[in-house]
Amino acid sequence: MKRIFLFIVTNLAILVMLSITLRLLGIDHVLDEDGSGLNFNALLVLSAVIGFGGSLISLAMSKWSAKHMTGATVIEIPSNSTEGWLVETVRRQAKAAGIGMPEVAIYDSPDINAFATGMNRNNALVAVSSGLLQKMNRDEAEAVLAHEVTHVANGDMVTLALIQGVVNTFVIFLSRIIGHLIDRAVFRTEEGHGPAYFITSLIAQLVLGVLATIIVMWFSRQREFRADAGSAKISGRDKMIAALRRLQQEYEPSHLPEKIEAFGISGRKNRVGHLFMSHPPLEERIRALQSA
Repeated sequence: MKRIFLFIVTNLAILVMLSITLRLLGIDHVLDEDGSGLNFNALLVLSAVIGFGGSLISLAMSKWSAKHMTGATVIEIPSNSTEGWLVETVRRQAKAAGIGMPEVAIYDSPDINAFATGMNRNNALVAVSSGLLQKMNRDEAEAVLAHEVTHVANGDMVTLALIQGVVNTFVIFLSRIIGHLIDRAVFRTEEGHGPAYFITSLIAQLVLGVLATIIVMWFSRQREFRADAGSAKISGRDKMIAALRRLQQEYEPSHLPEKIEAFGISGRKNRVGHLFMSHPPLEERIRALQSA
């Protein structure tokens, strides 16, 4: 629950920051000419600016923030045979997937995990945990790398940001309508907007943002199935199934920072329930590969 909660809070924090900034700059007026009703066209434009602004800023910062949060070290020149194998495997897979060579990094963590991120499929980052290199054999690790390279090739980071932008837009749009109605019905404001509008809009924005995450998490689960299928095509289905089986056997609580865990290889059941899971259960992923 904590990782999902912090993932949501990160996105919502950017939305709140943009909302407050536009408010202070005085360019968030969404009332009609009479000052009593909402100008829905202006509100929709404002919502899109804030909504897509938040998701695109997060996307632009994704590689930097991933390195910063994990302490990942990019392999510039391999210092041993494992690093050499890692870089060459990603290079071969990237060529097979038709993308530019990603940066390859290792971060210190005892769990088996990996992630891919970046705003450009030809300028991405693929990172693996030290635990993955220690606990997986090379066939299993190869499948995990192919899974992450497929995420990059599919443009999952960009697509996720665009979906988040659409979701954010509707969250902002509806929260402002709720704030307007409460300001008029409860606080009896007749013209303009009082402080209650801004406060209730922000509260509604946070609540709706959490609920809207269900949509984003649904897409996240679907892309995991596609990445598994891509890995099976690049590295072989048996290797990918073996990697997922290894995750079932060796899984430990993830140490991957919450903000980027949605881009990791392993997923776990969430206390809140299936709707808020970023990854499908491992057994479902294995069955999907076996039936393909």
